[in-house]
Amino acid sequence: MSQQHSAAPAPTTRPVPAVATVAQRGDWWRDAVIYQVYPRSFADSNGDGMGDLEGVRSRLPYLRDLGVDAVWLSPFYASPQADAGYDVADYRAVDPMFGNLLDADALIRDAHGLGLRIIVDLVPNHSSDQHEWFKRALAEGPGSALRDRYHFRPGKGADGELPPNDWESIFGGPAWTRVTEPDGTPGEWYLHLFAPEQPDFNWEHPAVGDEFRSILRFWLDMGVDGFRIDVAHGLVKAEGLPDLGSHDQLKLLGNDVMPFFDQDGVHEVYRQWRLVLDEYAGERIFVAEAWTPTVERTANYVRPDELHQAFNFQYLATEWDAKELRQVVDRTLEAMRPVGAPATWVLSNHDVTRHATRFANPPGLGTQIRTAGDRALGLRRARAASLLMLALPGSAYVYQGEELGLPDVVDLPDEVRQDPAYFRGAGQDGFRDGCRVPIPWTREGSSYGFGGGGSWLPQPEGWGELSIEAQQGVPGSTLELYRSALALRRSRPDLGAGDSVEWLRAPEGVLAFRRGEFVCVANTTGEPVTIPSYGRVLLASGEPDEADGGTRLPADTTVWFTTA
Repeated sequence: MSQQHSAAPAPTTRPVPAVATVAQRGDWWRDAVIYQVYPRSFADSNGDGMGDLEGVRSRLPYLRDLGVDAVWLSPFYASPQADAGYDVADYRAVDPMFGNLLDADALIRDAHGLGLRIIVDLVPNHSSDQHEWFKRALAEGPGSALRDRYHFRPGKGADGELPPNDWESIFGGPAWTRVTEPDGTPGEWYLHLFAPEQPDFNWEHPAVGDEFRSILRFWLDMGVDGFRIDVAHGLVKAEGLPDLGSHDQLKLLGNDVMPFFDQDGVHEVYRQWRLVLDEYAGERIFVAEAWTPTVERTANYVRPDELHQAFNFQYLATEWDAKELRQVVDRTLEAMRPVGAPATWVLSNHDVTRHATRFANPPGLGTQIRTAGDRALGLRRARAASLLMLALPGSAYVYQGEELGLPDVVDLPDEVRQDPAYFRGAGQDGFRDGCRVPIPWTREGSSYGFGGGGSWLPQPEGWGELSIEAQQGVPGSTLELYRSALALRRSRPDLGAGDSVEWLRAPEGVLAFRRGEFVCVANTTGEPVTIPSYGRVLLASGEPDEADGGTRLPADTTVWFTTA
């Protein structure tokens, strides 16, 4: 029987689950399931091929029925879109491609009416080169006070023709670009850890901190429930901007503390932000995108007077292997316990290959993979990994479309690619477009229900058979697996809450743990295994059978039991 679809009677009308109003749920973020929406690829309301806020708003009932607690929106601010909106020109305006502030207000209000919270992206490490501050800094020339709000430096060499230091851009090439001064001569250099269109702010300058506290208040007054902080490990640079003394610096990321990432001074910024957030009622939160060498350093970001959550990238990067998974789960829980923060668990996002494709390939290829692999295997493992993730204590993140079992689109033609890293000479692989292809809502149509005018990235043939329409109400479909898992998680206090698991003895390659009356068992091997029967099966990613007084668990399958 297919795990994506199975024979089923005609779908019936799905009952709408009861939801609490936003104000009724305290401490909600500790065990929340948060759904990431990449706005340009979620739903298009006006048929221009680009998703927008009104499109997201129209699909909020789907997310309510899915059973998530909150929606995180990737950037929709005014932007030249040099890096898909992570180059912000105006932090208080909506880019016209996504709508306007009235659309944002309506989306927030509708979400709250459905019991959903809204988290918005914030990009404090850098702005767009079209930000008013930066444009004025260029126009006013050397000595401009606006240049102090960024990192402008004279170059090295006899004529200043060399970059100020040896830092490399995350997108490849030097992290410095030389400007042409107003008089037409080659001038100073400015720092950009990402694209040249994304100059880094100088967080030593008080005006930068003042501006971002004002931006926080603007969106909090609009009613948002929190912020996901892009490059939260950035912002503060080591004093003097010292040379790193190494090339291929990208290989060091995540392994060492860099002079431009994970500097201790960043924590003072977040302590100041927390004071602002705590002025507002309603359990507003901060979520850090913090790539750090260890989960212990990640824990520094979620101390009681700083941020609430930090993405667990160590978990995301872990292979489908029982031993490795157990190690990262233990280290995560141990690291978070002393600071009183919940663990977070995530398998996919807009920057990495979807886990249905990562797990379809041999281990050791990293988080950006260009080959489809064994798609049936990848889906089987992705379903099992999702149930394992949703059984762990803490908060879980779901990237749009993973509840459909979507694979990465690995065969996009070069001429349609839009990832800025793809067009650089070195750096990231530049294949993030594959996880950003607009999701399918219907079996048919010019964009499978995404909108009425095609889609900004081409969708593959057969995309409609993975759509919400094709899976809704179909027992055994990945969509219904997620819906069932989220409903059980919400209804059972021993799922999500807490900060520990009780590991049970299990065969090699199998993870088994107990949480109250709940037991989760995950077989990460390619062969069936027989395990004890821990009680009644609540949910399974495959089809377990009774066997010799126990339970026969198929390869790459996770099962939830209740001992009650």
